[in-house]
Amino acid sequence: MRIAIASDHAAFALKQLLIPWLTAQGHAVDDLGTHGTESVDYPDFGHAVGRAVADGKADRGVALCGSGIGISIAANRIAGCRCALVAEPLSASLARQHNDANVIALGARLIGEEMARACITAFLATEFEGGRHAPRVAKLGQIEGIPA
Repeated sequence: MRIAIASDHAAFALKQLLIPWLTAQGHAVDDLGTHGTESVDYPDFGHAVGRAVADGKADRGVALCGSGIGISIAANRIAGCRCALVAEPLSASLARQHNDANVIALGARLIGEEMARACITAFLATEFEGGRHAPRVAKLGQIEGIPA
């Protein structure tokens, strides 16, 4: 699977731990920045990961910032990106299963490396259930102006 990953400065260290782990799991990883600990604006990186997934350049995305909140809001500004802020594996699974989330956001200041890995593992392993959830997800696209 091709994974786009991006972070702001607050989550740079966590991103640097996750990239080799994702690669070792057999995924192709596109690091969309930031590339250091200097202060940056999280919307730039939320937009980058959201755009990569919405444009089909990545199958799924991981967005990281201090709390996960700001970068998830930024990613969700991109039509076709469905980013879910998660803090544990059940939410990560349900985001995929019920909401067809294609990006997850994690708060580096709130969860550790092991919980981040558990969330990402659940997110990547879970398929969209469809069925009764499909019309709801389609409605999200209609709000964004994307035909069903």
